[in-house]
Amino acid sequence: MNRPPAARVDVVQDDYFGTVIEDRYRWMEDWESPESRAFIEEQGAYARRYLDSLPDRDALLKRITELGEAGPTVHGVTRAGGRAFYLRQDPSDSIARLVARLDPEGEEIVLVDPNTLSGDAHSAIDWYQPSGDGRYVAYGISEGGSENSALHVITVETGETLPDAISRTPFVAAAWRPDNRSFYYSRLADRPVTAVDRFLDACVYLHRFGSNPEQDTAVFGRGVNPSVEMAPEDIPVVLTTPDSDWVMGMVLHGDLQDMSLYAVQAGDLEDPARCRWTKVCGVEDQVKAGIVQWRGGSVYLLTHKDAPRYRVIAVDLTQPDLAAARELVSPSERVIEDITPAGDYLITKEVDGGIDRLRRTPLDGGIAEDIPLPIEGSITSWAHEPGSADLLLILQSFVHPPQIYRADAATGESWNTNWIPPATADFNHITVTRTFAPAADGVAIPLTIIHRRDPARDGTNPAILYGYGSYGIRLPMIYMPQLLAWYERGGILAVAGLRGGGEYGNEWHEAGYLLNKHNTIDDFIACAEYLVHEGYTRPDRLAGEGGSAGGIPTGGALVKRPDLFGAMIIHVAVLDALRVQFSPNGVPNIPEFGDVTTPDGFAALQIISSYHKVRDGVAYPAVLLTTGLNDPRIVPWQATKMTARLQAATSSGKPVLLRVETQGGHGMGSTREQMDRELADILAFLLAQFGPAAAAKPEMVTAEG
Repeated sequence: MNRPPAARVDVVQDDYFGTVIEDRYRWMEDWESPESRAFIEEQGAYARRYLDSLPDRDALLKRITELGEAGPTVHGVTRAGGRAFYLRQDPSDSIARLVARLDPEGEEIVLVDPNTLSGDAHSAIDWYQPSGDGRYVAYGISEGGSENSALHVITVETGETLPDAISRTPFVAAAWRPDNRSFYYSRLADRPVTAVDRFLDACVYLHRFGSNPEQDTAVFGRGVNPSVEMAPEDIPVVLTTPDSDWVMGMVLHGDLQDMSLYAVQAGDLEDPARCRWTKVCGVEDQVKAGIVQWRGGSVYLLTHKDAPRYRVIAVDLTQPDLAAARELVSPSERVIEDITPAGDYLITKEVDGGIDRLRRTPLDGGIAEDIPLPIEGSITSWAHEPGSADLLLILQSFVHPPQIYRADAATGESWNTNWIPPATADFNHITVTRTFAPAADGVAIPLTIIHRRDPARDGTNPAILYGYGSYGIRLPMIYMPQLLAWYERGGILAVAGLRGGGEYGNEWHEAGYLLNKHNTIDDFIACAEYLVHEGYTRPDRLAGEGGSAGGIPTGGALVKRPDLFGAMIIHVAVLDALRVQFSPNGVPNIPEFGDVTTPDGFAALQIISSYHKVRDGVAYPAVLLTTGLNDPRIVPWQATKMTARLQAATSSGKPVLLRVETQGGHGMGSTREQMDRELADILAFLLAQFGPAAAAKPEMVTAEG
């Protein structure tokens, strides 16, 4: 195999508060330059030749494709007008379709099928929102995994797409008004997708059917109204509900986990420049961003103030005073993740030792009761319609396929709708073990291990350790039948609940962000050591894997403990953290990672900047990095710089590859074929490093069972 393309070295030195940092590949940040483009194209071609030559790659892709035919997957369920809407992907679909059921017993109809759209690249539905009466659906669609959505509106009964089309709408954009023929929507400023300030100065507008979007009225944003405080990096969102005449204005402060919230009577928004928004809460009130539910004149909020695993408070919108708010759901050992009113109850979605639970609490106060669920897993989507006590929810686990269930808040019962045919992949020989790994400071780190029953504990199993640990996000249990191709070869998958995530609420998040971010990396290392110590695997048969902010634990472990891993898989990741904020999505990440222009911010970012910790002459394990040329979140030069640095530094002779998706982004909007090919590449790459598995293959079960 030929050597990888060499990268030109042109050292730039930066002085951060007396600390001088060298950057050999700063020139790659000129992303539009012919040299940068040529380098990534050559690296992608080199990786493609290497991966295609691997002996197991074709057989793995064939098996992964077969397993993907085991049944449909569903996500993103919503209800409106007595109708149910969700995204469904059948084995014959490259990408998910938007479908609807006009009544619970009726047939499913297809509203939007991106598989049938033509264009320069594949299209995907990024978000959707039905009108209150369920007659219309606004949705965002983008090409090539770019998430650069354009908003469209479809009529449910006829399938007619209205002429209204609005560009630059990558967020869940539409909040419908009571007339069901107009809505508020969030829109980015008119700037190039590569601009560093792309996400600054977003604004909410009012759109009426048939009007020119370029003449829509701004209703919520920086400088729109003097009663609202907003910075350029803040993201404004307007929310509505048929349950109330109040309209909510939510201000998201980048990736900060706490928000500011404003309220106004719907009629006052007819003159947005003169209306006066009432402030409900600010960042100091520690109210969870994105979680707002209200009915009549009461708004229900999740706060971690004096309750690190959250509590629910009810606030009077006519006189919002959080100090006088009524506590509706008290804190407990469980983490409250989401809330919704249904009938006479407030339903809370809670995490109990990694398993999702539902509880109902009377809105007028009373004892909270569990709503039993048919399996122990993750609720990956749920929806409630105002005026109804029913909930729809999508429930799945590592070994149970996603199904749509109904739950009745009035009776506390739940049942399968049977709208989705059961998958035929056989997980009977796969088991899930939940345990804890001791961290360096003695904290117990939750670790879930998925493996064949009774695996050999002699260190011979090939294993993947997956981690994330940022933004207070908890990794849910996701059903992936394609991973049977790994388990059948004796492979193990371990998923770590690292500090910085949300496994134990806000305290777990704060223990792994900013100047505490070293815990995220050390926890990942501790979980790897546990897998070795307990005989599940050994270092030369262990791979670390993570994506996006998951590049922090994987990249950090790679440069800190290269001896502990036989391979590292790093997807679309943060690697040069000192330069993140000089990319389009950089400024929103400052609250989570730090500001390089301040001493503490630099110190925090230096902890997680693995690119700057690569050392010449170190025997690094095999590394497979990935990037997508349309990635709106992590710019591809993060991966090219790390690839070049590792290729020049490593003394092990093991491969360092950069896998490039030319029509892909951060992963959202990827087709089934793209995901299958990537998984086949990853597993073939690992098996080539680890050698054949010691365990014999069990009988393989086809999609037909």
